[in-house]
Amino acid sequence: MTDVTNLGVAALRDGIRTGEFSAREVADAFIVKVSAAKQLNAFIVETPDHALAAAREADAARAAGETLKPLAGVPIGMKDLFCTKGVQTTAASHMLEGFKPVYESTVSQKLWDAGAGMLGKLNLDQFAMGSSNETSYFGNVISPWRRKDGGNAPLAPGGSSGGSSAAISARLVPAATGTDTGGSIRQPAAFTGISGIKPTYGRCSRWGVVAFASSLDQAGPMARDVRDCAIMLEAMAGFDAKDATSLKLDVPKWEQGLSADLRGKKVGIPREYRVDGMPSEIEALWQQGIDWLKDAGAEIVEVSLPHTKYALPAYYIIAPAEASSNLARYDGVRYGLRDLPDGAGLQDMYAATRAAGFGPEVQRRILIGTYVLSAGFYDAYYTQAQKVRTLIARDFERAWTQCDLLLTPTAPSAAFALGEKSADPLAMYLNDVFTVPSSLAGIPAMSVPGGLDKDGLPLGLQIIGKPLDEQGVLNASLAIEQRAGFTARPEQWW
Repeated sequence: MTDVTNLGVAALRDGIRTGEFSAREVADAFIVKVSAAKQLNAFIVETPDHALAAAREADAARAAGETLKPLAGVPIGMKDLFCTKGVQTTAASHMLEGFKPVYESTVSQKLWDAGAGMLGKLNLDQFAMGSSNETSYFGNVISPWRRKDGGNAPLAPGGSSGGSSAAISARLVPAATGTDTGGSIRQPAAFTGISGIKPTYGRCSRWGVVAFASSLDQAGPMARDVRDCAIMLEAMAGFDAKDATSLKLDVPKWEQGLSADLRGKKVGIPREYRVDGMPSEIEALWQQGIDWLKDAGAEIVEVSLPHTKYALPAYYIIAPAEASSNLARYDGVRYGLRDLPDGAGLQDMYAATRAAGFGPEVQRRILIGTYVLSAGFYDAYYTQAQKVRTLIARDFERAWTQCDLLLTPTAPSAAFALGEKSADPLAMYLNDVFTVPSSLAGIPAMSVPGGLDKDGLPLGLQIIGKPLDEQGVLNASLAIEQRAGFTARPEQWW
């Protein structure tokens, strides 16, 4: 029998439906792979029983001649930012270690309702704050990829969804959930040679997702190819009355609408994304992407997004400001960690709990956020950043009068070594230079693998679309995927 762990969501779904293999065989195979890959540290909690229960339900339904659910028997990974009822949910922080929610997040419940099973909770940067998965309290995830330069430096799988990207790339799961605040689905996807889409803000409910920056956080799927992302997104998306920012719209049939024919479409190339010091390999891949889209029938036009250079500064004011507000709930009183020194008062408990529970990066962002929201600096920083955000959104709106989609690199480099940038927060933050603008504007964007760099590491291309045009983003991504023919996989060392 084919090694089912080499199959993606669509192939597993179809194989279970036709009886080519049973859902139990699929679950067993992936459970073995997960258990054998502890060196990658991709999982915080493994949940084989959950995957097996979904498999039993799928096999029983097929034996009874019932119509199978859309994802019946397909096992997936769940980023440990989504609350899962009765299963530890930590946000990769000591603050929530041991916390078992009494409720299920809307996105995870939709996936279970679609028949999917859970192989485990995936590691991430603490409270989703990071670009390398080095800030997790449970240790950093190690990318399954290695440079082909004779060295053996462990590489970052990207962040914050680094556990998701590493697990998919290493064939431990066929797909996983991710969250994207400033690029945390797309950048790790680019680093590990997989696909990932951040949908329009409000497409997927944020209810039950541990909050980082509420006006930016958006759940989305990560998988091995574009079709699998479309299938996952259909199951994850939809209106949720429990989320005030949820869009009350029907969920399109994205998989059914997939087409790599881009005739009649205009794709914009934003000149401001040609940043100083960008490696020639990224430039060359970008040009290759342009040629691929032309071949698919698209017309290429140059556009300007003049406020792009202000996106990162604005983001790193707005996101920490919202984080400082959201994380104020972790005070040692209601849930999570409590550090209560002998004879301590309430203020002492707050301080001790937060000092013990939050890692350095989380503390840094809380301090930045509290500072920019303080009485003397609110107007000077936070208000100005929100104005810049509006200008960035207007840049995109003007671009849509000239084109239907945008093509850019996903990240300014391939994966870097663990520890390479952790001493310089600004260098780390620059990893989000291409992904942050679309997050600030709340528009859909997707990363697909386009090729390898000189060291044999994946490089990604990003498609950005109009609000609610996930179909257009998926279709252009499919056109790139088909022409890139990316089949590279990391050589197994773990």
